[in-house]
Amino acid sequence: MQQSQCSALTSSREPKRVRPRLHNFDMLPAFRGQECPRHTSQKIHAVHAKFRLAAYAFTVSLHSVRRRFLTSALPVAVFVSSFVSFSACAAQGGKNNPAPSAAISTQESDPVLVGAGDIATCGQLEGAEATAKLLDKIPGTVFAAGDLAYPDGSEENFAKCYDPTWGRHKARTRPAPGNHEYRSGGSSAYSHYFGTAAGDPDKAYYSYDLGQWHVIVLNSECPEVGGCAAGSQQEQWLRKDLSQHPQLCTLAYFHKPLFSSGGKHGNDLEVKPLWDALYAAGTEVVLNGHDHDYERFAPQDPNGKSDLNHGIREFVVGTGGKDTHRAMGKPLPNSEVRNDDTYGVLKLTLHPKSYDWQFVPEAGKSFTDSGSAACHGPQNLKPSRRIR
Repeated sequence: MQQSQCSALTSSREPKRVRPRLHNFDMLPAFRGQECPRHTSQKIHAVHAKFRLAAYAFTVSLHSVRRRFLTSALPVAVFVSSFVSFSACAAQGGKNNPAPSAAISTQESDPVLVGAGDIATCGQLEGAEATAKLLDKIPGTVFAAGDLAYPDGSEENFAKCYDPTWGRHKARTRPAPGNHEYRSGGSSAYSHYFGTAAGDPDKAYYSYDLGQWHVIVLNSECPEVGGCAAGSQQEQWLRKDLSQHPQLCTLAYFHKPLFSSGGKHGNDLEVKPLWDALYAAGTEVVLNGHDHDYERFAPQDPNGKSDLNHGIREFVVGTGGKDTHRAMGKPLPNSEVRNDDTYGVLKLTLHPKSYDWQFVPEAGKSFTDSGSAACHGPQNLKPSRRIR
């Protein structure tokens, strides 16, 4: 039927030498039915038939007005028809003409940092196993924010308690020590278990890059490493490291938080000089544990004053599985979200100029927390608009 209709459109009185030549549409990749899924092929060919009839009608009419435009009109129609066909095929997921890969967000490949602190208690591993199962399903680098093997951080504690749970993700873990890692005469068991991934065993502070972010791991057991005061070895190392890595986006984690509404420990002012250095360099995020709860703060300065333009957003994530939950105390200023009855991990997706956070709860619990923010970088850089 299609061939007879096309023939009817061509006048028999028309000189053969100017009769429009039938272009071989089947030679165009976009017109081959097998290029698109079966369920879209018939629809596209039906559109082609109607479009070809319209194209021929248009070119024959144009020839009767001005013959010399005939040879240029049909190629235009062919191009438009081919474009329509290709677009329809791509939209329907043609197997040989897929949608351009650029349509897929590059954010899917941005690095993930996921973890918590206060993890495995020997004899009561239910919480640690629950959070380890979460890690089983979340790719990325694992942060372990101190107090990893209770009660003493000994070789036995790591072998029998941490290793059967979070230890199955040891190869992708970058740890920080907590106070329980020093209860067996220093942090030797911790350093022996993690090896070079934990940095210099005499210091246990180090840094690494993750995507376009710079990540710093500090040791909040200040007396064990010569203090955390201004001018101390760790504080001087921190300032030097920050000056050598002037990235737009910087993150730090260590065990004891400067700010915490936790009813057991609360604020730890000994780490304030470290916060001073981080804040001066434009750090975005600080992750801690110690109090066995979850808490998120709004961006603030080292004195606890709200600073939405250049402040550090702190997360307390002492939810790794330690057998006892602890009640929250009175909420501190700038505390935005708190929970004291759910084990879980904090997942951070680190984009080149921003980050997303999501608290992932243990199976059977409903509490969660999520959001996004832009990186502001050092104060001498033009602040980025925050993402709400």
